[in-house]
Amino acid sequence: MMYALPSFFLLLFLLAEPPLAAPYDGPIYDSSAYTQCKARAEGPLYNGGILKGARWDIPRVLADGVYSPAFVLRNLVPGTKYCFSSWVKIKGVDSAPIRASLMSENRTINCVGTVTARLGCWSFLKGGFVLDEPLDYSLLFFQNSDERAVDISITSASLQPFTDQQWSINQQYIINTERKRAVMVHVANTQGERLQGAEITIEQVSKDFPFGSAIAKTILGNLPYQNWFVKRFNAAVFENELKWYATEPDPGNFTYALADQMLEFVRANQIVARGHNIFWEDPTYTPAWVRNLSGPALKSAVNDRIQSLMSKYKDEFVHWDVSNEMLHFDFYEQRLGSNATLHFYETAHQSDPLASLFMNDFNVVETCSDVNSTVDAYISRLRELSWGGAVMNGIGLEGHFTTPNPPLMRAIIDKLATLQLPIWLTEIDISSTLSKQTQAVYLEQVLREGFSHPSVNGIMLWTALHPYGCYQMCLTDSNFHNLPAGDVVDKLLKEWQTGEIRSQTDDHGSYSFFGFLGEYQVTVRYGNKTANSTFSLCKGDETKHFSIQL
Repeated sequence: MMYALPSFFLLLFLLAEPPLAAPYDGPIYDSSAYTQCKARAEGPLYNGGILKGARWDIPRVLADGVYSPAFVLRNLVPGTKYCFSSWVKIKGVDSAPIRASLMSENRTINCVGTVTARLGCWSFLKGGFVLDEPLDYSLLFFQNSDERAVDISITSASLQPFTDQQWSINQQYIINTERKRAVMVHVANTQGERLQGAEITIEQVSKDFPFGSAIAKTILGNLPYQNWFVKRFNAAVFENELKWYATEPDPGNFTYALADQMLEFVRANQIVARGHNIFWEDPTYTPAWVRNLSGPALKSAVNDRIQSLMSKYKDEFVHWDVSNEMLHFDFYEQRLGSNATLHFYETAHQSDPLASLFMNDFNVVETCSDVNSTVDAYISRLRELSWGGAVMNGIGLEGHFTTPNPPLMRAIIDKLATLQLPIWLTEIDISSTLSKQTQAVYLEQVLREGFSHPSVNGIMLWTALHPYGCYQMCLTDSNFHNLPAGDVVDKLLKEWQTGEIRSQTDDHGSYSFFGFLGEYQVTVRYGNKTANSTFSLCKGDETKHFSIQL
């Protein structure tokens, strides 16, 4: 969908920091996405953008005689976010993973968008790309990812460029409308008379949006680490301590001591915790003794695992990653049959019906080059389990990035959002192959994309601290001095919180502001009287009115 222009302009003028010098007349990001195959394609987004009126400049004929459409693009600019979309139809096979790629004389971007296209109807591909160098001449073309002979037709293609400033303005608009709300505080005396000039102090004491990090056993007994963590985060996930190899290293030898202590820490500090994970489909991280089981013995072991874990921690964790990374691995289904994963979800829901059960995987938003975890592969697997009866409450996107592609990331989340399930970025980090400063730059890009997408309900970093460092990216050194990535986190935490407000009521006895969602404390002073109160600011389209009496 494209956002209404009048409210867009109004909010930009009211909320822009600093205020905009002139009305915004750039493109408005279109979050429209479709997952159904349609008899008739929808019109192009942005009216086609820079592809408006364009035909396929080079109808490529591959070596085997199969037709593949392509566009010639000229004068592409580095740093610009290019949002691409098209409707795709195929001939020759029932379905095929179609990939859009960008090629120039010196380089090829292997994937700028994918769709699982089907015979006889139109499927929607949405993606994008960012360049690090100018391209005078390039080719945007389509191909079948699995290299079978497939004829491809396209229609309603669109390529819309956004400058960095335009992209940022669109992000800020979403933040202003989805993460904040207008508030009007009214101050009166006991006779109901409005009090003009009352001193008012407003402080946000907690945030509604869950933003957190993985923790490990290294946080236990480490007061500096605990203080550093609690100061920043309101959500946590245990890095390894709930995984099967940690809680039952030998058959029947259940050990939950570390997880119990970590849970006490998060409870004591009112931090919500995700449960990660019940099963991990990668055999590398399956207990060695479990890998040696099969048939009834394996079925008994997995049932014991669910029963032991879920009965012990019922109602403790807000989420559970039930069958981790099932798009890439299938250890249990290979041994227990195609319904094994469905059984895991059904049993987990019965054991802890209030917990949200997530599907969690990597290379969904990080890239579209991984054929195992394209956005349509994710959606297909989730629907398959849901239609089979699984209670699936959430979409988990790990987010282990090397070089982020912001328009592709946003396009993929747009498609996932059509499922109308909570979306969490569950394991965000940036590859250790990059410098710490580059990690910080890329981390900021990813976090801004996540926080500014209305369908993302929470963000978790994969930055548990160990004596050796972290999995890929640390926020601090061992003395809790920020690294560049930590500076980015602190900057965004401050930016995404309502700062302390000190002001006075107007001639109507009121004071208004736009605040981030969360809990607030209000202190009002008038003459020799003082009153304190609190209120919750939840998501809503209407102004929140709050009255306090002296």
